[in-house]
Amino acid sequence: MTDIAPSIINIALVGGGDLCRELLEKTTLYFKQEGVYTPIIAVADPNPNSPGMLFAKEKGLITLADYHGLYDTSYNIHLIIILNPDTQILEDILKTRPPRIRILSYHVFEIFWKVIGQEGRKLREQNKAMETILNGIQDFICVITPDMTIVDANEAFLNNMGRTRDEVIGRKCHDILQRNSDECINGLYPCPLNEVIRNKRPFYQVRTYIGRKNKTRHIEVNVYPVWQKDGKIVKFIHISRDVTQRMEEEEEITKRLEKMVEERTSQLKETHEKLIHKDKMSSLGKLSASVVHEINNPIAGILNLILLIKRMIQEKQVEKKDIDEISRYLNLMEKETRRTSRIVSYLLAFSRQNKMELKPLNMSKLIEHTLFLHSNLFKINNVKIINKLDPNLPDIVGSEDQLQQVVMNLLSNAVESIESKGEGAITVETKHFPKKGRITAIFKDTGIGIPKENLTKIFEPFFTTKKQGKGVGLGLSLVYGIIQEHGGSIHVDSKAEKGTAFKIDLPIRQ
Repeated sequence: MTDIAPSIINIALVGGGDLCRELLEKTTLYFKQEGVYTPIIAVADPNPNSPGMLFAKEKGLITLADYHGLYDTSYNIHLIIILNPDTQILEDILKTRPPRIRILSYHVFEIFWKVIGQEGRKLREQNKAMETILNGIQDFICVITPDMTIVDANEAFLNNMGRTRDEVIGRKCHDILQRNSDECINGLYPCPLNEVIRNKRPFYQVRTYIGRKNKTRHIEVNVYPVWQKDGKIVKFIHISRDVTQRMEEEEEITKRLEKMVEERTSQLKETHEKLIHKDKMSSLGKLSASVVHEINNPIAGILNLILLIKRMIQEKQVEKKDIDEISRYLNLMEKETRRTSRIVSYLLAFSRQNKMELKPLNMSKLIEHTLFLHSNLFKINNVKIINKLDPNLPDIVGSEDQLQQVVMNLLSNAVESIESKGEGAITVETKHFPKKGRITAIFKDTGIGIPKENLTKIFEPFFTTKKQGKGVGLGLSLVYGIIQEHGGSIHVDSKAEKGTAFKIDLPIRQ
């Protein structure tokens, strides 16, 4: 504690009556409480049992029976305040006092004291009004000093703590708010006062604890600092409130909202399933129409050729020239039958009726084998194959039949794209990415490319830009589905009149 600086003026009181005691109580005690050196050091009165003399002795002040003793230079008195209305005392002091001592007469002091009393009453009324307001607030409010001492509290705080004012005022905050000081240091929640000091701003938190009858309670705590001009904290205003009911109501509202969302989600799911079913039925109708149309054309052609051959045999004897014509008809019938078979194979694969048989396979070898099977097709259409297959590509686990179907579809599409330009090239490439645990297969052609507006549609079922009779638009949709089932992905990059590149990314599965 710092030493109290001495007063620059020492005051003595002449007259030890009730007014003297009142003045000493309202100045001496107040100044000492606030850490200020009191300027009143002596009281003089011939009656040693007067109220003022008794109080002065109790507080250790100088007491004299004769006020002339106050003139002693050792007391260093600067001002004498006369609290006795006897004018003879005033006249005597005026005649006998040393020049260094000033005098404040009883009547002048009485005027000042009345004014001070009026201001005091106003302050007391204001304090009473503030106290009434604070006691009317249901929040729990207390005032705490920087040394963690509670110096004031409203009735709501006292009632919540179940304590009287005398049991709270002057006690450390942790004795009242916590069971012990250790909880402030090692407890679940940080000390709000320390947080205010550390962060130099008000602090807010919600504390949860188990109250009476093992019921969970939620307390909202706000601590506001009161600052001095020099930046030091004078007091803390600690405001707390029980928000258990509010939080329970909010939790109940949240539960109701969650239930409403769940019910709405269920309704949307049901509606979504109905839309999916409707979409499936629409797709089925579209598929049926496409299948009927695509299969009916080759079957009608085959039937016409059969009837033509049958009529040739019935009407005349078959000669060598007729055999050549029948042979040409049979070749056409074979071609149309194979086209029908291909359409049916696409549909079967698209419907996923065939079960995948997984086994280790090498993608580079599978592509090379498929290139060999289509070598005649490449020659007929003037297609050059640029082989960049990695011979050391690791095996993956997958369905050989389905992945070969993917390769065949991509190569067939590339050939058809180049066919429109008369000649071109197809680059096939495989790569291995050990860190990612994946392989990549790229099929790049120099054909006519895919229009930009069609790039987002090419993997949709039944979407095709081919001429009627060339396909049902299931090839790339089939490719997309197979790659997805193998845990991979497929991307397309195309520029009109410059070509198209399909990139397949597949994981290496042990």
